[in-house]
Formats: sequence, structure tokens, C-alpha cells
Amino acid sequence: MAPSLQPLILIITCFGVFTTHVLAKTDSQDVSALNDAYKSMNSPSKLNGWSSSGGDPCGDSWDGITCKGSSVTQIKVSGRGLSGSLGYQLANLKSLTYLDVSKNNLNGNLPYQLPEKLVYLDASENDFNGNVPYSVSQMNDLTYLNFGGNNLNGELSDMFQKLSKLETIDLSSNQLTGKLPQSFANLTGLKTLHLQDNQFKGSINALRDLPQIDDVNVANNQFTGWIPNELKSIGNLDTGGNRWSSSRAPSPPPGTRRVDRNSGGVGVSNKALTTGLIVAASTIGGLIFTAGVIALFARRKNSHHSSHFFDEEKGGGTNRSKPLFTPQPSQMLQFDSTDDLKGQKTVDSNTLTGTKPSSVNRTSSVSFKNTPIFHLIPSSQVVATPDRFFKPDDVKVFTLTDLQNSASCFSPNRLIGEGTLGRVYKAKYEDGRKYAVKEIDSSLLGKGNQEEFSHIVSNISSIHHPNVAELVGYCSEQGRNMLVYEYFTSGSLNRFLHQTDDFSRPLTWNTRIRIALGTAQAIEYLHEVCLPPLVHKNIKSSNILLDSELNPHLSDYGLANFHHRTSQNLGVGYNAPECADPSAYTLKSDVYSFGVVMLELLTGRMPYDSDRPKAEQSLVRWTKPKLKDMDTLEEMVDPALCGLYAPESVSAFADIVSICVMSEPGLRPPVSNVVEALKRLV
Repeated sequence: MAPSLQPLILIITCFGVFTTHVLAKTDSQDVSALNDAYKSMNSPSKLNGWSSSGGDPCGDSWDGITCKGSSVTQIKVSGRGLSGSLGYQLANLKSLTYLDVSKNNLNGNLPYQLPEKLVYLDASENDFNGNVPYSVSQMNDLTYLNFGGNNLNGELSDMFQKLSKLETIDLSSNQLTGKLPQSFANLTGLKTLHLQDNQFKGSINALRDLPQIDDVNVANNQFTGWIPNELKSIGNLDTGGNRWSSSRAPSPPPGTRRVDRNSGGVGVSNKALTTGLIVAASTIGGLIFTAGVIALFARRKNSHHSSHFFDEEKGGGTNRSKPLFTPQPSQMLQFDSTDDLKGQKTVDSNTLTGTKPSSVNRTSSVSFKNTPIFHLIPSSQVVATPDRFFKPDDVKVFTLTDLQNSASCFSPNRLIGEGTLGRVYKAKYEDGRKYAVKEIDSSLLGKGNQEEFSHIVSNISSIHHPNVAELVGYCSEQGRNMLVYEYFTSGSLNRFLHQTDDFSRPLTWNTRIRIALGTAQAIEYLHEVCLPPLVHKNIKSSNILLDSELNPHLSDYGLANFHHRTSQNLGVGYNAPECADPSAYTLKSDVYSFGVVMLELLTGRMPYDSDRPKAEQSLVRWTKPKLKDMDTLEEMVDPALCGLYAPESVSAFADIVSICVMSEPGLRPPVSNVVEALKRLV
């Protein structure tokens, strides 16, 4: 080689090495996430190259780490004897597609937020507990999911709607309970499903139409009903150790689609269709005959003025609220579907009643005495007749004179609040009793205002939960309708966060978490214990009342029917995007509003503040991009906390917030998942 070329080659070689090193420099967010995971796993020496601070995972080839450019794409640390937890920053690995931490001794809860781009996720054979993270619902490219061999508990959320690419699910050998979510039917690409050795119950009908399923193990659970015929022809099926019915399985409804596993298509044969029509004709004839019998007995029963719409649970000891109105027998339909629903269904109102599902028993802190079973009737259908009207039980009836004279509660100095539905006054008696009296704006009630008001009182008087403001009584006289609640000396959360003077004690971080958890448990009670689920529709910090020990109590529940009649905004900054159309309001809209309350607890700011710069006026819009970045997150934390909080706790809290305030309702978690996530922070 010519001497003159040697320096040039040396320069090119050095430049190449330098360039390679620069290109291998790992993204700082990925480094931070791996640092956090390493510390959370107790800094194991078995992971060569890993560090609790700084480092270059891609450039220095950390053990088990694969990169593409400057981004971490794979973590494979199976069978390394690792302990501790996974930390709270794995979701920051934006390019991670493969995560395998199986066959270790990892424990604690699985991170609530996991990387969204995962294709392969294996955390099996560890000691993880808690729920299956709801963030799995956002992994649209996921093909392999294995949480088997842990101590996971609770019910599976309905999280599988968008996971059509998922081919393998293994949740075996855990302590999972409840029924299979209906979104299992969306797993059109599923081939293998292992759920054995859990405590699942109900039917497995959600699995019968999966076109590619070929390996199902549901052994040793508490499943009931029948094994679908569609599953009996698959390659591997284990259903032992359950409570299957020994009777003949009912025929599917006429025209039910049948999965052809040979062609992968869906069809109904002509013979099946003909048979279905014959069955339908026979059924209709039977129904006509049955209807005549029911009408005859109903007529006889009505002669005794019977008005019992809800049957008491046999031997259950559960006291239920008397319904305000009783549908006629011609409106009733007895049924027992393959989905294990039992009870009565009014054809007009589509309101289910019947026995309390056992799934609610997981809320161990809730007493089911007087659990409300609502029969909600549109106000336009309310008709007051002597034999169909009941006064609410177990609540005190206040007279207008009593409230005006003895309590002097309507004087201007007793006004403690004014909301979308009316004014709230403080009633104070000479014997020391104190109540909050909410007078409903008369313009919000229909023509039969007293009857509608009594119907509402009858419903909400049966709601009993430690974190719900208890209804003490009511007053309905001279066209004025009032609800009387217990009075909370510390006022509302809104006052503590936004109206407290410099001499008042601020809320500590742990107290804020406790307030969030208690409020979430109250919403969980309304959403998942009350039958049918009770949407709140006005969750905001001013409706969260604090007692002397700063325990939260949710108020204004059971009044959702009024909200569509008021022209006032139900709370600027609290409404979910879909609520521009009032008819689109759902339980998930409540979850969004609660997420905004959590943002108030995190930042100390109001949901909407017109005095701030335009970019910061909307709390959700201002915080959303910052919730995943620890540096910007700490800048948002309420200055009143004076830095007295654990950064990892704030980060986990922010993760929960971020998923609650998702723009798309379907991506928000059920409130029970939020409760479980907050419990980990207490």
C-alpha cells in the first residue's frame, strides 16, 4: 500500500468508529426507563452492563437488550433469578416490541402502563399480583401474551376489542375470577387460549365463534353451562374440573351464525334456516298461549293490589328499595339466557332487575345492605296513582316549617353553595345537628314534579357506601323539593385545592392519593355494584366533600336525569370530548371527569382557568403531553407540596391520569381498574 494512503485510511477508520459510537447512543428516555427498571429489580449483578443511572444500553450492548438505531426494541431477561419489581417507566420505551421477563422471582404489581407497541409479552412464572393491566388493550399489534404462573387476581376487564392480531393468551395458574369478557369474541386471530387453574365462572360462550382457535384449556375453574359444540371439534380441548351442566344443551337461536372451521367462513345452511323458522313458529305459538295464561293470573293478582316488582333474594337477607311504580304484567318478560342473566325485564324501559351478581363481591370494603336495585322510568311516563306510589323508606321527612324556623337554613348567611341543579344551604339545629340542604330548581322537574322527585329520593336513599355522602331525608312541600344530606365540616375538595388561604393546611401527597382512591371506590360502587349501573354525570372537585379526617364523600349522585334539562355547563373542563352530544354520555365519561379531578390533585390547578396564558387554560390540554416525561411532570406538581413526595409515586399517579383522560372512550379503563392501580400507591 502506498505510504500516502495510510493516513487517509486511518482517518476514515477513526471516523467510522466515531460515527458508529454516535449512532449507537441510546435515546435518553429509554436509558431512564432501563435505569428505573434496574433499580426496581434491586440492581442485580447478573445483568451485565446495566446501571442504575446513565449508561448506553445500545452502544455498550447491555445484557438482554436489543436496539435498532438509538431505540431499545427488545428486552430478553428470562430465567435470570431476578427479584423486585419492574418499576413504572417501561411505558417510556416507545419502540419496544419484545418483552420477556419470564421465569424469575419478580413480584408486586405489573406496571399499569406498558409499552404500546409490544408484539410479544411474557411475564409468566413470577410472583406478580394485582390485575391484568388495562394498557394491554392498547397493544394493537400484540400476538403473544403470557401472564401464566403468577398470583394475579380480580376480574378481567373488557379489554380485547382491538386485539385481533393476538394469537396466544396464557393466563393459567393465577387467581383470576369473574366471567370471561365479551370482547373475547373479537379475538379473531386467536389460536391458543390457556385459562386453566383459576376461578373463572359463568359460560364460555364468548369463545364459540373464534374462527382459528385450536388449543383451549379451561380446566379447573368454576365454569357452568354447556361446552359450545363449536369447540368440541378443535385439536386440543381440556375442560375438566368445572361445573358443566349435565342436561342437554339448548338449541341456538334461529339464524345463529355458525363458524366453519374448514373454510374460515361464516354461514347458515338452508336446512338450519328451515329448522329455525319451524322452531320460531312453534315458539311464537307457545308465547301466545303463555301470554294468555299470564294475563289471566295477572288479572287475578291485580285484584289483590299486589305491587311487588322486585323479588327478595331467598335467604340472602338483602333489603331492597321498594320501586316507585310497578309495570303491568303485560310488560314483563321472564327469561334465562345463555349468558346467565336472570330476573325480569321490562320491554318498554329495558331495565334489568333480579339477583345481585356475585362479581360485585370483590369490592370487599362495601356493605351490600340495602344495595340499590333501580327501576328507572322516564319522567314522561310517571303517573301518580294511589296503589302505585310509595314514600321512600329509611329516610327522614323534614317539614318546610322545621327547616325554615328551627334551622333558619334559608337565610343568606346559610348559603354554602350554588350549582347546576340548585342552591345548597347549611341547616344547624340547637342540639348541634348539622345538615346540608339542597333545593332542586323547580324548573328542572316535570309536570308531576312531586311524583318524579319522590321517585328520585326512593332511588338514591338506598345508596350506602363509606365514600358516598349519605342522604338523611327530604322535604317536598308547597312546590319546593329539597334533599337533606349529612354535613361535612371540611367542605369540598375544590375549596381545599383552589380557595384555601395561606394559613390553612395544604393537602399532603399521601392524603391526595387517599382522596383519589376513596372517590374512585365511590364511583366503582355506582358503576359496578348498583344494578343497573348508575352514571353520575357531574363528577368534579366541588362534589367531593371531606370530613374532619379528610376522607372523601361523593355527592350529587342519582341526579343524572336533571342534567340534560339545565342550560348551565356541568363544570368547565370536566366534560369528556364525546359529551358535546349529551346522549353520548356513558360510564367512561365519568372516568374522564374523575381523571380531571386527579389532575387537580396532582397540579393544584383548576380544570379551566381563563386567567392563565391561553396554552395553559385547559388543564387536560396543558398536562397531557407532559404526563409521561418525569422532568416536565415534576414542573407540573402542585407547588404547595414543596417537593414532599416520592417521584415514583407521582409518576405512577400520572400514568393512571393519562389513561383516564384518553380522548377515545373505549381506551379509558373501567373504574375498578383505577381503584386497583391507586391501591398500589397507598
